[in-house]
Amino acid sequence: MANPRGLNRRDLLRLGSVSFLGMNLPSWLRSAAAGDLAVGSAAPIKSCILLFQSGGPSQLDTWDLKPQAPREVRGEFNAIPTSVPGLQICEHLPQLARVAHRLAVVRSMRHGMRDHNAAATETLCGHTPPEGDVIFHDGPNSHPCLGSVLSHLLPARDVVPPHVALPQVVSRGGKLPGQGPGFLGARFGPFQLLRDPNATDFGVPELSLHGGMTLAGLEHRRSLLRRIDQQAQAAQPSAAQRSVDQFRDKAFDLLRSDTVRHAFDIAQEDAPTRDRYGRHKPGQSLLLARRLVEAGVRFVTVNSIGDPEIGGGDDWDTHYQNFSILRDDLLPKTDQAFSALIEDLDLRGLLESTLIVWLGEFGRTPSITKAEGGGRDHWPDCFSIVLAGGGVKGGLVHGSSDKRAAYPETDPVSTGDLAATLLWRFGLDPAELIYDRLGRPIRAGEGEPVRSLFL
Repeated sequence: MANPRGLNRRDLLRLGSVSFLGMNLPSWLRSAAAGDLAVGSAAPIKSCILLFQSGGPSQLDTWDLKPQAPREVRGEFNAIPTSVPGLQICEHLPQLARVAHRLAVVRSMRHGMRDHNAAATETLCGHTPPEGDVIFHDGPNSHPCLGSVLSHLLPARDVVPPHVALPQVVSRGGKLPGQGPGFLGARFGPFQLLRDPNATDFGVPELSLHGGMTLAGLEHRRSLLRRIDQQAQAAQPSAAQRSVDQFRDKAFDLLRSDTVRHAFDIAQEDAPTRDRYGRHKPGQSLLLARRLVEAGVRFVTVNSIGDPEIGGGDDWDTHYQNFSILRDDLLPKTDQAFSALIEDLDLRGLLESTLIVWLGEFGRTPSITKAEGGGRDHWPDCFSIVLAGGGVKGGLVHGSSDKRAAYPETDPVSTGDLAATLLWRFGLDPAELIYDRLGRPIRAGEGEPVRSLFL
């Protein structure tokens, strides 16, 4: 067989383990020949931290300011220079301006979903929901989130959860769609944290032994349960029973793991580090994300929720008081915590192997509404996201928007492209097929990787 695309000895050795990447030999060779895998470029990443800015941040008030636009478009904030000549961002992001040479800003994201539910599915799953804008909740055949897709396609690492979501589930009168495993099933769902890492009594009771239980006692109980299960399965084998066994084994492994317990023990961090991230929920959530990546967790979703005591809402859904909410709450916390995460990962040698993705489900309208305090409504036609680490070309701006940041002017990027990029950076083929509960094949990543973002 001819050597495809001039693969070297190291590449060929990888063929012996491609099954662990969820690909068979023919699909790996097709992908390598097409240049789809991260071969000969930046090494595949080990982890991803997805910073989901629930509600939809305004592109015009963060990463894509339009100083020359009329006031009813540009708003109240000024643009400031960054560490990258020619790149300007919002004045309320000074620490991120200082590390802009490590960021890649994409100013040309777009999709067609105008409701939070459908838009969340677009961005968190990389697929358009079949129901369109009328989706209300996840169903048994919904698309899985990207963390679940990775859990399905890549092998588990020891006993650490492959996907952790924190510090809460995003809810809008019910759980926002796109946060779960969808048709892949609960086995591939995230380990969901429901506590504030900034709380003085923060802990993860699910990982604690209660009622005087010891590790020896836990192992004894596990042994007894296995004997009972073996007898039950011998009498009547059941797929449902096998699924229960998998969940129970995973729970036992987590309870026994010092690595997992230590990763969640944020109190082990020194005071200066905790102060650097910020003594608030977003800051301590990002610090906890760094600890989890350090422990080997592959995918961490951090759901950003604002302070409901700041008037007008509790997240980036700024229909009212857009500028006061951003100025007094969301932007300062984002600036502090996001910049701290970048610098901390770099200091620990983890930045190049960890991709950070900052995004919301959409952007905000170019024109400011007359709502109380001035608001911006939903706008999926053009918005900005930011990437850092993971082999990203720092100081890069990809794509551009028109004079009102209303539509992409160059190099538009779809949510499917973003999903494909993420899978590609993990060394996977985005065209790899996964199957829904009806057995229908679906591409893991619907779009094409944006390779120009990376070294």
